[in-house]
Amino acid sequence: MPQTRLKVRLVTHTPDVEKTCAMAARTCYSDMDADALTQWAAEHEPGAFLRRIMASGHLSVLEHASFTFFVEGVSRSLLAQLTRHRIASFSVQSQRYVDLGEKFAYIVPPAVEALGEEAVREYESEMETCRKWYLAWQERLGGGARANEDARFVLPNACETKLTMTMNCRELLHFFSLRTCERAQWEIRALAIEMLRICKQVSPVIFENAGPGCVRAACPEGAKSCGRAAEKRTFFKALASKEEP
Repeated sequence: MPQTRLKVRLVTHTPDVEKTCAMAARTCYSDMDADALTQWAAEHEPGAFLRRIMASGHLSVLEHASFTFFVEGVSRSLLAQLTRHRIASFSVQSQRYVDLGEKFAYIVPPAVEALGEEAVREYESEMETCRKWYLAWQERLGGGARANEDARFVLPNACETKLTMTMNCRELLHFFSLRTCERAQWEIRALAIEMLRICKQVSPVIFENAGPGCVRAACPEGAKSCGRAAEKRTFFKALASKEEP
């Protein structure tokens, strides 16, 4: 019964993300037809134009491009937080149709690992107890998907889930502003940082100032600030250059 770690894979994204968003923005400010707009996009680099558009607050044009990720090695606890971001699409591994008895994996919080090997062994023993409860209820309820849907009630928040998730660029910026902050819960913060690293590689202009509020201005958290704004600005500016995990 293994513990598991976060993995994020970019499945697909809108082709020519920045040109797509720039063309959408250009539509608002010209009388070009489709041919002229396509020609304009072919002849112009979108970077400077997009920066001006974003600086003006005209962010709706970013909704024309989206990213789709496959995520694994995350807990059901994280899922409850993630799905609060409603301008997104989620397809999540079903605990009704997937039998987790023999493939039950779980997340070990870093705070538990920090307590040492004895604490981790105790945690693992508790996870094994949950798995045995699940198996016992599966058998008692007759097995199959109908049994799974009730047996799963004894599974812990630590239980691993997998999902496919799609967000447009505007929602991704919002997601990153909230979830890469030090005040976000550790697991969703790790997910958001890895997603942002990937997005920066694909679209460095749109995501060049993405991250917590302190990347762009004074920290919005007031007295609850981590007090490390300068350090965070440096980290997030350099994030795209980090090597693949």
